[in-house]
Amino acid sequence: MTKAKPQAPQAKPTDEKQTNCLACGKPIKKLKHYYRNGKFYCNKKCWRKATLKKEEEK
Repeated sequence: MTKAKPQAPQAKPTDEKQTNCLACGKPIKKLKHYYRNGKFYCNKKCWRKATLKKEEEK
C-alpha cells in the first residue's frame, strides 16, 4: 500500500503594481499620476501619446 502525499497548497497569482508610465517609462509617483482605462500614466500628455499609438497600430 502506498500513501499519496498531500499536495502543498498552490500560491495565488499576485497582481503586480504598475510602477512606470506605459508611454514614456518614467516612474509613477503616488501623488502625481493619471489613471485611465485601468492603466497608470505620468500625465495626460503620455496618455494621449499611448492612445494615439494604439490607434495607429489598428
